[in-house]
Amino acid sequence: MKQLIDYIPLLVFFTVWSLDERLVSIAGFEHSIGGIFSAAEFLLVASILVYGALWLKQRRLDKFQWITFVAVILFCLPTIIFRNVEFLKWKAPIVNWLFAGIFLGSRFIGEKPAIEHMMGHAVPAPREVWQRLNLYWVFYFTILGAINLAVALLLSEALWIKFKVFGNLALTFCFVFAQMPLLAKYIDDPEADPSN
Repeated sequence: MKQLIDYIPLLVFFTVWSLDERLVSIAGFEHSIGGIFSAAEFLLVASILVYGALWLKQRRLDKFQWITFVAVILFCLPTIIFRNVEFLKWKAPIVNWLFAGIFLGSRFIGEKPAIEHMMGHAVPAPREVWQRLNLYWVFYFTILGAINLAVALLLSEALWIKFKVFGNLALTFCFVFAQMPLLAKYIDDPEADPSN
């Protein structure tokens, strides 16, 4: 559920980008809706609303939500102000590389690697498994950042945005799914008799 909530601003971004540009008048104020710069504005507002609501409800955001939220602000504002999409193109690579750095750093700082903090409550796997999975995530985020940068700089705006919204989600789903066989043997069977 948390991942779906975090995905709302990106869906708003894609929806607004998909619209044909048009002027909308509200209370005598005219504003252009549709296209990349309008989508960046809506991404910024949707992120403030979503993460603001999460913070009000939970009184906290996890570190990945904070990084994503701050990155949206840092990359959307110059995109909107300077009308230059190049700023926004660097958001996904940098955020992915920050995540890779956090996962790598967690191997040396703290008691548990980052992936165990995220999933350890649900899967009682041994430390070696969490260390290996954590390293996989370091590689994944590093490579995903490079892929996002290549797509942003080498492909058309339409392909970049479609990849940003749907490609990242599909790659992450496949990556998580590929880890299931490694974790499956450690997931408790709720029907199993604990006395056996």
